[in-house]
Amino acid sequence: MNAPQQRPFKVLGIQQIAIGGPDKTRLRKLWVDMLGLEVTGTFSSERENVDEDICAIGSGPFKVEVDLMQPLDPDKKPAVHATPLNHVGLWIDDLPAAVGWLTAQGVRFAPGGIRKGAAGFDICFLHPKGNEEYPIAGEGVLVELVHAPPEVVKAFAALAAG
Repeated sequence: MNAPQQRPFKVLGIQQIAIGGPDKTRLRKLWVDMLGLEVTGTFSSERENVDEDICAIGSGPFKVEVDLMQPLDPDKKPAVHATPLNHVGLWIDDLPAAVGWLTAQGVRFAPGGIRKGAAGFDICFLHPKGNEEYPIAGEGVLVELVHAPPEVVKAFAALAAG
């Protein structure tokens, strides 16, 4: 594999943290009732085997989602409850450029490609395990790449400019 070229995208910040358990009401007890996070939405998907509450820390372009997830069927895959810290989501300024560049560098993506995520943003996932063809992966961690909307890109640029 050749040395990496200049990256055509930026990781702007944390977009979300997804926490799984067998029963999201127990997760809500801590994150909503005790810590005071606001539930801003819900999402359910048979394909993703998930029933989740979307919570928020902060507001505006620096808001971070905390997704509290339980499986629709605990015996099916993906098993969103099997790893308590299910995945970390990163804001990406140019998701298609990131996917193209990372793929060319040997990064393995999970099946499904770029698609709409629970919060309505375009997303895709880096696979937690590499393989022979794509040896670079999350080393056991599922990583979600989330296409940042213009207001988030602008806010992070302003923050970086000081």
